[in-house]
Amino acid sequence: MIKTRITEMLGIQYPIIGGTMMNISRPDFVAACSNAGGLGIIASAIYKDSIDQLREAIRETISLTDKPFAVNINLFPMLQPVDPKEFLKAVLEEGVKVIETSGHSAPEDFVPMFREAGVTWIHKCAGVRYARKAASLGADIIEVVGYENGGAVGMLEIGTLVMVPSVVDAVGDIPVIGGGGVMDGRGLLAVLSLGAEGIIIGTRIMATKECPIHDNLKQVLLNAAETDTEVIMKTIRASHRVWNNAAAKKVLELEVSQSDPEEMFSVSAGAKVRAMYTDGEVDKGVLYCGQGVGLVHDIPTVAELFQRLIKEAESNISALRKRFS
Repeated sequence: MIKTRITEMLGIQYPIIGGTMMNISRPDFVAACSNAGGLGIIASAIYKDSIDQLREAIRETISLTDKPFAVNINLFPMLQPVDPKEFLKAVLEEGVKVIETSGHSAPEDFVPMFREAGVTWIHKCAGVRYARKAASLGADIIEVVGYENGGAVGMLEIGTLVMVPSVVDAVGDIPVIGGGGVMDGRGLLAVLSLGAEGIIIGTRIMATKECPIHDNLKQVLLNAAETDTEVIMKTIRASHRVWNNAAAKKVLELEVSQSDPEEMFSVSAGAKVRAMYTDGEVDKGVLYCGQGVGLVHDIPTVAELFQRLIKEAESNISALRKRFS
């Protein structure tokens, strides 16, 4: 069994974090990740218009799992609730013990609230500079992903192989969760060998039985190659890696023609993504997807996937010992 400071600090069986995903990381799926031995994370931005709905989501998750889970407080302006501090206050009042924040700027104003509540604070950031800032504020865990990642990829264009050890070296003794392209036990072991003590996965867990997206999209993930992604909206500093479908191509065309950013956002709008997840029209919106998608070969349950990742990592540890003994 692979045990690290991450498993100890979070009280989880495996050092596997189910990445926060807009429109996906709701109670059922979060509970599935936690019940499988990892850490599920509620995306509070889904409920950005209603603190009461967020409270209900937390309570529903508690009813579905007795395992640890987290809530993400998103600090990106476009997804930020009207008052993120009020959202955080509600999360703490509901008794959540693990908080993930994400955004370029670490939430300095939140730190006293974290400390008073005694929660474990994970900060997900875009690179070394931001990791150092979060570390200086007392983050318990730093989370970072490389450019292979699906969804928001930042502007640094640094791959996982360089990003993770750079952050590990920069934050001293603070444990790091790393990701970007992790699809199997080989990826898990690779990230751990870079100095991280846990992994975060997103694209791979979208292709699971419990993930609340249409089966048509799961088949897309199953059939895609590592060359089938594009980074869109880079020209407006809102870079996201997505599957190369008709919607993504339209955004790229708008970028080439230097169209108004609002046109790009209209093509990639959250409403279209939500509809696509529900009705399975695979070109209706953009599908956030990492380069590792070419390594997706089946659609297991979340529990089967997590168990497989650990077994594959342990098997590769044994194989490496034999190879170099």
